[in-house]
Amino acid sequence: MTDLSSTSLPDENMTTGRSLFQLAFIRFRRNTAAMAGCVMMLLIALFSYIGPLFSPHAYDQVFSSYVTIPPSLEARPDESALRGAIEGVAGRAKVKLDSFEVSGRSFTATISADAPIDPRATRYFDRANEFRDTKVVTAENEGRILKVAGQLNREYFPFGTDPNGRDLLARVMLGGQISIAVGVLASLVSLGIGVVYGATSGYLGGRVDNIMMRLVEILYSLPFVFLVVVLVVFFGRSFILIFLVIGAVEWLDMARIVRGQTLALKRREFVGAAQALGLSDWQIIRRHIIPNTIGPVIVFVTVVVPKVILLESFLSFLGLGVQAPLTSWGALISEGANNIQSAPWLLIFPSIFFVATLFSLNFIGDGLRDALDPRDR
Repeated sequence: MTDLSSTSLPDENMTTGRSLFQLAFIRFRRNTAAMAGCVMMLLIALFSYIGPLFSPHAYDQVFSSYVTIPPSLEARPDESALRGAIEGVAGRAKVKLDSFEVSGRSFTATISADAPIDPRATRYFDRANEFRDTKVVTAENEGRILKVAGQLNREYFPFGTDPNGRDLLARVMLGGQISIAVGVLASLVSLGIGVVYGATSGYLGGRVDNIMMRLVEILYSLPFVFLVVVLVVFFGRSFILIFLVIGAVEWLDMARIVRGQTLALKRREFVGAAQALGLSDWQIIRRHIIPNTIGPVIVFVTVVVPKVILLESFLSFLGLGVQAPLTSWGALISEGANNIQSAPWLLIFPSIFFVATLFSLNFIGDGLRDALDPRDR
């Protein structure tokens, strides 16, 4: 007799199958360089977009007393700089500085003149970046001698300042926002145009494909810099124009890649089944061709983003990028190259973030290429 209790039942702990996306994600997660690139890009994005919320200085704030000072973790100004600053204030106020003392974050000074001093002379102190809330404490000799006191403005410039007296740390954060935004937005523009154009050309084939590809080759022959210069002359320099121009040029490579994938896909059985069901060409392109080209497209986008950032930096280096006071890493590198001997930190800090971003994006692209490679499945 057969024992019903020993009848084999489905194993509840049986391992379920994984989808192709899950397998690709597992392979991508095992890629140490790609994961390091993701972490680095996350840190750079947080630095660029969240960092300004915690920065005490605005990107366009000018500190006339701190022009082209080197990077330091110590508070500015130091004792020697304070003495020079207070003497400069006294000279502008046309008074004599008799004494000057610093105690913590406050100061006291004694000034004198041959004629009675207008108490409003304290405004000269507050106009300097180093002092604030200056008030008259005592007046002697019929107002010819005044004792003033106020607070010291302690500023930190870990990345130093530029030739205009602006905090380089805040400028690098803003440059990261502009460069990353241009890279992502221009890549999305090239993605939207290139995928649709390439899939349509490859699927329709014949004369339509021939005409569409000849148009691509004509656009390839146009010099990129010449096209940008012409558009800038007509429309002016702006952030929107920059990523639109770059995206309108970069879609050519995307279109050719998608067209090659489409030529292979349109001979597959599922496309023939869709045609037999009576779907239109546009429905087949939208529902079957474009979704099946997403793997190579994603990999190519990770290559386009650093390429676009390089192009934007090149345009900013030539003076065709964003307008001041806005800036980008390319514009900062251009400014740093002009001052490399006198202020090398103006070139070093934006270059570090620029190179780290390019390496991270390339590592991520290599990881996606390996993860989505059908030969590794």
